[in-house]
Amino acid sequence: MGKLGKGLLGLGFLLIAALLVLRVTGLDPEYMDYTTEEYNQRGRMTWPGLWLSGELVRERVADWDWVYDVNHSELGNTIMIETRTWYGIPHSVTALPTPRGDKLYIGGSARGARLEREFPHFKSWWANVERDPRVRLKIDGEIYEMTAALVNDPVELAEIIGRDPITTSVTEDGTEQIVAKWYYWRVFQRDIVPY
Repeated sequence: MGKLGKGLLGLGFLLIAALLVLRVTGLDPEYMDYTTEEYNQRGRMTWPGLWLSGELVRERVADWDWVYDVNHSELGNTIMIETRTWYGIPHSVTALPTPRGDKLYIGGSARGARLEREFPHFKSWWANVERDPRVRLKIDGEIYEMTAALVNDPVELAEIIGRDPITTSVTEDGTEQIVAKWYYWRVFQRDIVPY
């Protein structure tokens, strides 16, 4: 085996070792306050994470409204969502949860250049959830294994977000254009007896 082969083999071992360490320790996604100008300048994007770490919750949650009261020193009340990619390494992001009593929703909006794509390819995590609805949520340091189901009813979606799920504006020439589309998933606890 030549020097190039040995170098590539060594690099492969290093990559596998790094992934194994990250599998154990976790790698949270980058957090950036969504109300800042910096967030908008970056195209409303942050660096994704990989595996989420934390204590697994095995008890049923009957009322999700407590999520509003989470006030992490850096993250506020945002949560982390770990999705499953087609290539086997998780993709995790931060998002604002939307609790409604016994129901919990996750979602967000597509804006700008993302609107040129077809749903669910506005965001990587959306495409992952539509392909494989098994997700893990990290809320206040604890892990909740969930299954996500897209909210298809426009009336329910409007009730969740408190407005029309399609945001429009009128340009100077009087043309109406779509500036944002909102999508939400209801998440259900997985492997928890419901009674």
